[in-house]
Amino acid sequence: MVMAELNIQEKMIVKDYENKINELIDKMTTEEKVGQLNQSLPSIFGAFGMTKDEIIEKLVEGEISYEDFQAMKRDYHKDDIRKGLIGSMGGITGAELSNELQKIAIEESRLGIPLLFGLDVIHGYRTIFPIPLAEACSWDMELIEKTAEIAAKEASAAGIHWTYAPMVDVSRDSRWGRVAEGTGEDTYLASVIAAARVKGFQGENLSDPDRVLACAKHFAAYGAAVGGRDYNTVDMSLQTLHEVYLPPFEAAAEAGVGTFMSAFNDLNGIPCSVNNYLLTDVLRGQFGFKGFVVSDANSIAEVVVHGKSVDRKEASKKALLAGLEMDMSQGTYLQDLPEKIINGDIPEEVLDEAVRRVLRVKYQLGLFDNPYRTDCNLEEKTLLAPEHVEVARKMAQRSIVLLKNENNILPLKKDLKKIAVIGPLADNKKEMLGTWAITGESEDVVTVLTGIQSAVDKDTEIVYSKGCEVTGDVDLDFNTAVQIANESDVIIAVVGESADMSGEASSRMDLNFPGRQEELLKALHQTDKPVVVVLINGRPLSIPWAAENVSAIVEAWQLGIESGNAIADVLFGEFNPSGKLVATFPYSVGQVPIYYNHPKTGRPASKIKFTSKYIDGPSEPLYPFGFGLSYTTFKYENLLISASEVTKEGKVTISVDVQNTGDRSGEEIVQLYLTDVVASRVRPVKELKGFNKVALQLGETKTVSFEIEIRNLGFYDDAMDYIIEPGLFKVSIGPNSKEGLEGEFIVVDY
Repeated sequence: MVMAELNIQEKMIVKDYENKINELIDKMTTEEKVGQLNQSLPSIFGAFGMTKDEIIEKLVEGEISYEDFQAMKRDYHKDDIRKGLIGSMGGITGAELSNELQKIAIEESRLGIPLLFGLDVIHGYRTIFPIPLAEACSWDMELIEKTAEIAAKEASAAGIHWTYAPMVDVSRDSRWGRVAEGTGEDTYLASVIAAARVKGFQGENLSDPDRVLACAKHFAAYGAAVGGRDYNTVDMSLQTLHEVYLPPFEAAAEAGVGTFMSAFNDLNGIPCSVNNYLLTDVLRGQFGFKGFVVSDANSIAEVVVHGKSVDRKEASKKALLAGLEMDMSQGTYLQDLPEKIINGDIPEEVLDEAVRRVLRVKYQLGLFDNPYRTDCNLEEKTLLAPEHVEVARKMAQRSIVLLKNENNILPLKKDLKKIAVIGPLADNKKEMLGTWAITGESEDVVTVLTGIQSAVDKDTEIVYSKGCEVTGDVDLDFNTAVQIANESDVIIAVVGESADMSGEASSRMDLNFPGRQEELLKALHQTDKPVVVVLINGRPLSIPWAAENVSAIVEAWQLGIESGNAIADVLFGEFNPSGKLVATFPYSVGQVPIYYNHPKTGRPASKIKFTSKYIDGPSEPLYPFGFGLSYTTFKYENLLISASEVTKEGKVTISVDVQNTGDRSGEEIVQLYLTDVVASRVRPVKELKGFNKVALQLGETKTVSFEIEIRNLGFYDDAMDYIIEPGLFKVSIGPNSKEGLEGEFIVVDY
């Protein structure tokens, strides 16, 4: 009875603001309507002749500090706000400024429609968490949701209503820089994480002032850019699009995400920002999405460069008609749409529906009732709160993946006499933040060197040398590095990529260590002292020499402000690593794109010459999807499948016993893979269909079960109908995509 009453009340509230939206639209001029579809950025003066895009790029890459950026003189387009020509502002941070601009919109514009403030809050606002690729390696949905919740709380306290996250693009190509912002190569895992992040950002109620509006991006298939080159063309079958690249977006929509962002790329010849099939047929029709779509920066105008429109006015018309409601930061709609509407080139009802979708989200956020959701006091006490920092350390610990541990050299003893910490990233604050951490502060970061110094006994001597730079040909201090290495019990080499080597517009042709870092590792190896490599990077790297020669490899990614503490926790055994790779590590860049769930070929690689392989290197990856070691060991046994035959409408339960057979407690990520053996279309060699993170004490055994609905084992046929075919399915359940106990079941028609 209570639930029924609540539902009636909710419907009344919805009806009430829908009526208000229609009343507002009736009062609006054409220019004011278009204004609601216009997102503006502050114009920047005194920026030494740089364009806005150049300034943003330098900010993202760390060449301009956030403090210097904030100090630049700005034009906030206050007159346009007064005229009702701006519906959203990007690049605005801080409670004081956002409230100042909001007050103009509420009190000085004709209709008093609140502004929507948006910002790239990708992996934290002030409390910077690990990059999304690293977080995904935790396979911990509760914690992933929690970091998004904290990011939302801090961003909202700083006046932000809307984050351009999560990025849910599947990517199988580690040359592409934006793998750092995503969740790797697997569709199922990406879908589960997409839902978790949306829930973390938005919560149960968008009007909650501790939450922000989320944005699923980049719609669609942006992660499949040809050659791994950012912004490049994408060409694929509709089956691959719907089976691999669209499900995470659908999962975000089902989780209630309020906005989508169109991708820069064209898809099969149609730029995504004017792609009616994507934005209307799939998003509105198939997904049932009710929110609004925002362009990526300048992507509407770039339709002209694609060659899909003769000029910007035509591109704007195509974008609006395709289902793109808001133009991000370029003023394209504002300048081009009013004339098209007045001349009748675009029906007024199309414009009205776009405005309705934007206003609806503002009502859902509660901005009409509470336009000032924060103040300076709330901002000050929320940012970098101790409980947020605690979660940052916990997330960083669980994001680390142990790739090699020869002779169980790790964990290290805290009372070693002397430890050499060497490498260009060992005492570097900025690079630990990773890409898209524009509101993070380097001063908040614990470096790897500092973390190690804090972790060891007081009598242990820590010696440090940079060794070389991350990039470039200068061997800054090889001799000193080798000298202190020779005098030490163990060498911890902290090497990898700088933050600006991944992320947007940061594609790489070479996935080896940049600069002279591998030479540094080889010089350290020649000392015959144990070398523990700590990788700091934003993508999988090809590191075959290190994999073969060093004693241990700890994949630490870019872990945010608690990098040093979390890495030290793992190195010295305070935390037993449990992360598993979500992206395949190639042996060589020549293998890329490389991914575990590739389609079967008629000539799989073997020792026979005429098979699918390379003549100058292995076909197998260096480290496979799902791989990750622990300081303890786990045994899998007693694989059970509930039925040998199951109908298309049925379910099958698959279980396995997992025992901790090592000498300490630990967590294991149990992974379930299925293979459709024979089908009317070539299917992947295997696909992840479930996982479970289980904590096991020393000697403890737990039964891990998965319930699989057969309706989720289908695919799209040549007519693009989703079908489930009868036949044999093979089961593999184990610690990664290459190892596991095997079984089978049959799907039947009757």
